[in-house]
Amino acid sequence: MRSRSLREITVPAEVDAAYVGGLADAVFDHAAEDPDRVALGRKVDDEWQDVTAAQFRDEVLAIAKGLLAQGVRFNDRVAIMCRTRYEWTLFDFALWSIGAQSVPVYPTSSAEQAFWMLYDAGVSSVIVEHEDHAMTIGSVIDRLPQLSRLWQLDSDAVGELVAAGAHIDDEVVHRHRLAVTPDSPATIIYTSGTTGRPKGCVITHANFMFEVDTLVEGWEPVFHSKPGDQASTLLFLPLAHVFGRMVQITAIRGKVKLGHQPNLSAAELVPDMAAYKPTFILAVPYVFEKIFNAARRKAEAEGKLGPFDKAVDVAVKYAEAVEHRNHGTGNGPGAALRVQHQLFEKLVYSKLREAMGGRIRTAMSGGSAMDRRLGLFFYGAGITVYEGYGLTESTAAATANPPRRTRYGTVGKPIPGTTVYIADDGEVWLHGGQVFDGYLNNPKATEATLRDGWLATGDLGALDEDGYLTITGRKKEILVTSGGKSVSPIPLEERVRAHPLVGQCIVVGNDRPYVAALVTLDPDSVDHWLTMRGKPKLTPAELVRDPDLETEIRRAVVAANTLVSQAESIRTFRILAGQFSEEHGMLTPSLKLKRKVIEKAYAAEVDALYHG
Repeated sequence: MRSRSLREITVPAEVDAAYVGGLADAVFDHAAEDPDRVALGRKVDDEWQDVTAAQFRDEVLAIAKGLLAQGVRFNDRVAIMCRTRYEWTLFDFALWSIGAQSVPVYPTSSAEQAFWMLYDAGVSSVIVEHEDHAMTIGSVIDRLPQLSRLWQLDSDAVGELVAAGAHIDDEVVHRHRLAVTPDSPATIIYTSGTTGRPKGCVITHANFMFEVDTLVEGWEPVFHSKPGDQASTLLFLPLAHVFGRMVQITAIRGKVKLGHQPNLSAAELVPDMAAYKPTFILAVPYVFEKIFNAARRKAEAEGKLGPFDKAVDVAVKYAEAVEHRNHGTGNGPGAALRVQHQLFEKLVYSKLREAMGGRIRTAMSGGSAMDRRLGLFFYGAGITVYEGYGLTESTAAATANPPRRTRYGTVGKPIPGTTVYIADDGEVWLHGGQVFDGYLNNPKATEATLRDGWLATGDLGALDEDGYLTITGRKKEILVTSGGKSVSPIPLEERVRAHPLVGQCIVVGNDRPYVAALVTLDPDSVDHWLTMRGKPKLTPAELVRDPDLETEIRRAVVAANTLVSQAESIRTFRILAGQFSEEHGMLTPSLKLKRKVIEKAYAAEVDALYHG
């Protein structure tokens, strides 16, 4: 690719920013226009059931009346602590129907984390999923005098609220709904908090409208499996995260059939994808890695690893050839490559798509960087993955690869109506209608992040001459060795993590003489690896000392080191018996590393890398 870079690029807006009303209006408007259209899929007793636009409107209205009957008022803040499920979407739109603001709380949050969000946001009511969540909130309720109501979904909160609001006239809800304006806050989303205490991002109805309508306008054709079919997606991202909320609102506002799946594990996710048959999905790179690794393990177990790996190489070469043709730098796949690709379409690619429901032709990826080779493979296998970039503060996507013009390894161009600027120090700045209003109760942090309408992201990046953005690191995460060498850990970590046996990798070396790494293992891949090599089941302590396993991980480290100079390379590493998990506070809900937490928890292991 050409190397000349830009400092700033603006893509003109494609949607009218002169919005009226709020997010809930779409529910009522769509039901009036086409009441029998299937708007959602709902899983009941392991069976998917259709929910029409009229049915969803009626449920939203009934819950909204119940909330009013129970004392929730315009501009009140109501927390939702729940996994990704149908009821979350129901409550979000019911709250927006009466002008209330939802405050998502991650279902894995500790009592102290939940307390801070509820306290800082001044939450008056909480909706929790089950008894464990209720106990979490109950343990801090004495420090939350403003909190007066708690509903539990698994104890029929929906039925309770519907009954409570049965006597209220529909017009009461509509009067509230019509009082909502685009600049009204829709939700307070707390940052994942990789460093310091989470901050509450005030996201308005207009922020979501701009974001979602822009994506629907520019990317709606790729939501379909084929022209004319109904677009549908299965949402498995956490709804407490801005990416999941953006998907939810896009589906409702863009008339995409929406289903929910609360579990990201391949064992749970893949069967639901096969049953639900989405036309496209939105996910983090971790999901695509899991799908790929599961397919590769299956091929190896069936004695077909050689053909599978050949199919991967052909898919990657085919995708690269198409990419060059689309960007005017090549002629596309040659005759021999097309023949090979056609052969593996029958043997490998079609089976991969079938395992994902059979209808998926496109996907969107965000949350962290996707390995270029992985993106190329999926394209070659018949699924175009559009990688994008954004933050909670930008209401999810600020950039995305445009349809039919994907440049793998980048996060695309600014979405229409957005400007990307690269500051003198390499920091990415954003401007557009999706940029948030500021942090709740934190003017100092707002002033540091929002500068005359520009969002200083804290991420480092570069624009190529065609306006495609590549994220190269994060300002606060740059390591500086004792020799003065600056190192961005993220590209190294991502390359190590590309090895199927690797779960996570954290690169260390701040104020140390050289760069080193801690590596965790992927349990499913390791179990498969042991089985295929006829090795006995090993304990975690035995695994980390297995010389063959160490050789495999060393290969991953050597591959990562090819990206950087010798001074920036990983000199030594240690395999850990445990996992970096969200439950132990080491990962954010979007699976980003909490570096300080991990380095503190494994201080002895880090020290041993330099003094062992």
